[in-house]
Amino acid sequence: MSRRPSAQITGDSPAFGPILPILAEVDRISRVTVCLRPFRAAGPRMDVERVGNKTVIHNYGHGGSGWSLSWGAAQVALASALTALDSRRELAVIGCGALGLTAALTAQRAGLRVTIYARELPPHVRSSRATGSWTPDSRIALASAASAAFPAQWESMARASFATYQTHLDMPGKPIEWTDRYLLSDIPWEQELARREQEDRHGFAHYVQRIADITPPNRLLPAGATPFPTRYVNHTTTMTFNVADYSRQLIEDFQSAGGLIQTREFHSPSNLASLPQSVLINCTGYGARQLWSDESIVPVRSQIAWLTPQPEINYGIYFGDLIVLGRREGIVVQPSPGGENFGWNDDNEEPDFAAAEQGVRDVAAIYRRPPRP
Repeated sequence: MSRRPSAQITGDSPAFGPILPILAEVDRISRVTVCLRPFRAAGPRMDVERVGNKTVIHNYGHGGSGWSLSWGAAQVALASALTALDSRRELAVIGCGALGLTAALTAQRAGLRVTIYARELPPHVRSSRATGSWTPDSRIALASAASAAFPAQWESMARASFATYQTHLDMPGKPIEWTDRYLLSDIPWEQELARREQEDRHGFAHYVQRIADITPPNRLLPAGATPFPTRYVNHTTTMTFNVADYSRQLIEDFQSAGGLIQTREFHSPSNLASLPQSVLINCTGYGARQLWSDESIVPVRSQIAWLTPQPEINYGIYFGDLIVLGRREGIVVQPSPGGENFGWNDDNEEPDFAAAEQGVRDVAAIYRRPPRP
């Protein structure tokens, strides 16, 4: 979970819907998925490189912020591409995940003819297995490794993405929607944040205070305002990405405007020579570690146990190192022991079913736990 603004605002309870219990039972697990976040200590790679007669604009390595920053990152990549295009105004995008789809659409809307080349398409890409929350600074960089210019670039990408997401609200299928989040703790939230900071052995950068004006406040709720049993319950609202519907919408928008998608696998940068386009945006995510021999990419593993959907569950819970999020395609249960340290440099993409079942039992225990005085 990305760190929230530190201010706690007390007072009247904010308006939120009924909090119905999640049916957290092991036999309701429909699937278990694993995602490898492509983390780079310096932040995303967004430079320009010549490969033979091709100009390659890199757009990968966004850690746990790929969906959140995708539209802003697409604008950065497009600006670089426009300076390299010839009169044909044709562009190739490599990869069909969050970064690839948004880069392709952004270029297409700027009047370019765009073809996506990808080994896999949603729902089989790694970004289809993301948690689905607006987390624009989640594992985006290390504070000690990011350049002095990066925080401002991050803010620009976050604001551009946020503005674009507001245009996707209330669309059929609810691909993007604002939903409630409840931050549960037995200690004051400021102390909980301090605990998380002490656990962070890597020194992840956090920039969310730079966009405090577009970040809903974190409000401490009065005792008894919710059925949750912890001493402290904080409330906020956050954008949720219902990734299955959202990905389908992006693909449909791209293809309906004349965009082409071709299945193609690349094993080295030299393979790009076969493409007819001279300018390419490389959005291969974790795949860039192998394709580009980029050892700066560190895999950060996360696992989700999916509970079958409950339409009445449209909220999320953060409790300790447990993340739970009601999405339209199912309920995300994501244990992360050790917080942001969890899954560091772990490239194992095999599901851990025992851990998945334990995570579901931990969710059930929240609703059975007696209230703290």
